[in-house]
Amino acid sequence: MKDESNASRSKPEILPPSNRLLSERSPYLLQHAHNPVDWYPWGEEAFAIAQKEDRPVFLSIGYSTCHWCHVMAHESFEDADVAALLNRAFICIKVDREERPDIDQIYMGFAQAMTGRGGWPLTIIMTADKKPFFAATYIPKTGLHGQAGMMQIIPKVQELWEKNREQLLDSADKIIDFIRGQSRPPAGADAASLDETALDRGYEALSSIYDPQNGGFGTAPKFPSPHNLFFLLRYWKRTGDTHALQMVEETLQAMRQGGIYDHVGFGFHRYSTDARWLVPHFEKMLYDQALMAIAYTECFQATGKKEYGRTAGEILDYVLRDMTATQGAFFSAEDADSEGEEGKFYLWTAQELKESLDSEEFRLLIRIFDVYESGNFEKERNILRLRSSLEDAAAVLKISLPDLSARMERLRSRLFLAREKRVHPLKDDKILTDWNGLMIAALARAAQAMPGAKGAEYGRAAIKAADFILQEMMTADGRLLHRYRNGAGIAGNLDDYAFLIWGLLDLYETVFDARYLKSALKLNDAMLEHFWDRDQGGLFFSADDAEGLLLRKKEYYDGAIPSGNSIAMHNLLRLMHLSGRTELEEKAWELARGWARTSGQIMGASMLLCSLDYALGPASEVALLGSIEDVRIAEMLRAMRSHFLPNKSTMLVNGEEIREIVPFTRSLPLDGETTAAYVCTDHVCSLPVPGPKELMMLLSGDSRKTH
Repeated sequence: MKDESNASRSKPEILPPSNRLLSERSPYLLQHAHNPVDWYPWGEEAFAIAQKEDRPVFLSIGYSTCHWCHVMAHESFEDADVAALLNRAFICIKVDREERPDIDQIYMGFAQAMTGRGGWPLTIIMTADKKPFFAATYIPKTGLHGQAGMMQIIPKVQELWEKNREQLLDSADKIIDFIRGQSRPPAGADAASLDETALDRGYEALSSIYDPQNGGFGTAPKFPSPHNLFFLLRYWKRTGDTHALQMVEETLQAMRQGGIYDHVGFGFHRYSTDARWLVPHFEKMLYDQALMAIAYTECFQATGKKEYGRTAGEILDYVLRDMTATQGAFFSAEDADSEGEEGKFYLWTAQELKESLDSEEFRLLIRIFDVYESGNFEKERNILRLRSSLEDAAAVLKISLPDLSARMERLRSRLFLAREKRVHPLKDDKILTDWNGLMIAALARAAQAMPGAKGAEYGRAAIKAADFILQEMMTADGRLLHRYRNGAGIAGNLDDYAFLIWGLLDLYETVFDARYLKSALKLNDAMLEHFWDRDQGGLFFSADDAEGLLLRKKEYYDGAIPSGNSIAMHNLLRLMHLSGRTELEEKAWELARGWARTSGQIMGASMLLCSLDYALGPASEVALLGSIEDVRIAEMLRAMRSHFLPNKSTMLVNGEEIREIVPFTRSLPLDGETTAAYVCTDHVCSLPVPGPKELMMLLSGDSRKTH
């Protein structure tokens, strides 16, 4: 496992004088610590000076692996002329959006309201009391294609601040009022339905934007959006609609074959710039790896097709190899750029491929991959993309799939060793609680679905990461911290709680260590205490005792990752089924009603619809009585885990600790001899069953639908 930053690979360089960011821990802020811009980190000092000197604040938000953040840094923030203008006109603040998603959410909302677009780098100009009056994303140094540049914008804003300040302040107040109004229920609006018609509308909405030619949803740019696939799998499971499953499979196959997948080192790039999944934005994010691994694992369980399980395993192998700290937790991202050029690490000329392979391997490569002497990308370089699935290729080449797979693995290994000699992209080595929660869930899911040595390895990795978070990223009073890098810090947000609870629940159902279930319950109680909206239901993104910002956001919409509210609803339902605490189910429905009143927007709510699918049932609890080493218990677990059973919770009654946590298990015998499964579905319990066949009949009625 690697635990070093890429800085150690670089030659020493003479750095210019530093600014205040040099004492920060964020890799992104440290990238700007030697800018001539007089940067401040976000904090009281910067705003107090802005107030005292009567200057507006220039806020720049980005993250360490963002390509266009690098471009703007090189063009403007490292430029002495731009820096002189910025330092004279503003108090300048840098924010890492991954460290402070609460700040980013608020000002991204303003940018979208003011300009109709968003993205990073995010540029905000605001008053000393944090009210924005200008928003943009990337800004070039000088004017470009009709877009004003920094050299023109800064003097203009300075002039407006000095001569037309009231106009700027009035526009800021109007934007704030507009944003606040968006979070209130529309007057006289009816709540969205919370029944199966909502699931039907979600299916219809995704079907309407599905790309049948290339897989995926919408047009370019195309994001993986695995939560859409989670919902479609559940819709297929509920209704038997084969088109729902077809959309999932075609999308997963297209992405796995496309350039968005790293065929040499494994793992997914952030998104595709085109509709065909060929040209990726080359950065790799931890959350994408986690969510995509879950999607492939679930499709493997739903279809029994090994190709999906194989891909899930490859993604996780990449994370364990390249994105894992020695302590066991997971790093955040790898950059798109190396040697100042986006994608350079991942691209190949035909000559480089020939030099890395023998002649037979090269002939196989050009049969399998869509590569050309002239390249399929810029500068005669190739993005590796499969022409077809390996199954189809084996049939065309008239060789067995195992033989082709073995030859492909030898070919891949050679390319990997050749690529390892290149300058690697920068690795953002901070550890985030929320993204680690997602990866713990992914590893636990894969450990369940893939019995054997690999599954055991994934289970051990999930345990190690969870133990690190619970030991190093919690306060003495049981609250979560958000970021670890040379120590833990920054108060946890909703996603930290919701995503970690998700991971802990999956981990409990994998290894049946009751302390993970106990931790999930405690964290859930803390989340409800500090994040719950007692007026309208649902959960705010920041805690009730967090830093006071202009707004306290509450988000139901799924972006690149699912919303904290949608995952929290799912957790509440699972915890109710695992603990018997019925008040948690009512909280889940209150959360759903909060969404229905304030948004109710179906598009972009796929994960909340997954939770609604669970809430509507049928949902089952399985209590296994016996030891995990017992052959019959192992057989029952293997039977359940080889099927796609999304609305099922499983507990192992194997000691007093679980009986203390889960009161309804106290009536079950604990004599060390009884081995059985107790199944309750929609609050109706069956007689205990002794083996996997009877268990699956109770859980699925007809398990043929899932294979």
